[in-house]
Amino acid sequence: MPQLQRTPLADQAADFLLERIRAGEWSLGQKLPGETTLAPQLGVGRSTVREAIRVLAGRGVLTTRQGAGVFLAALDVPEDWDAVLRRADIISVIEARIAIESEAAGLASQRRTASDLRAIRRALQERADHAPGLEARVDADTAFHRSIIVAAHNPVLLELFDGFTPRLRQAMIEMLRIRADHGGADDHDRHVRMADAVAERDASAAAAESRGHLSELKAALA
Repeated sequence: MPQLQRTPLADQAADFLLERIRAGEWSLGQKLPGETTLAPQLGVGRSTVREAIRVLAGRGVLTTRQGAGVFLAALDVPEDWDAVLRRADIISVIEARIAIESEAAGLASQRRTASDLRAIRRALQERADHAPGLEARVDADTAFHRSIIVAAHNPVLLELFDGFTPRLRQAMIEMLRIRADHGGADDHDRHVRMADAVAERDASAAAAESRGHLSELKAALA
């Protein structure tokens, strides 16, 4: 029987259950034993087992089905998204942006509303009129790209983009310090074409402009 002497017991019980899951004691999708079985195995009360299950459910390892029991949803704790981004190099992040934003641009062309289009046009103008300084330049560019993704009306794509932003912002600032020539008139014209394609509901053109812009950015960062 495991020795659970330090507090909080629920966290210790959750860690021990996770060890058993990692060891392959249960298969993916299998129902776990009930609280009355797990409690004596862990040397804790049933309320502690319930809390341990809540901990692992919150981490995506277990899932509770009302009236059916607790089932194994993952064989390990899914890696924290922020940790993945911290470890990824900037080129990898740009490649992910290409996949996400080109799809979002196509969807935005199909789904954008009049309000979305006004927001895109406003962000495009603010991008052209950004305040002095590299930080303001990067932030204005980010706001434009975010307005396109908002117009796609896909909350998952928006959440992914927002997750990229802190990781990418400083890299973009540093790149512009080195490559002051990047992001000139030609680059802004591409953003104009992207906005126009969304306005005209031309999904293939919007996706192509998004992909082309980000591919150029990738080349500049390489």
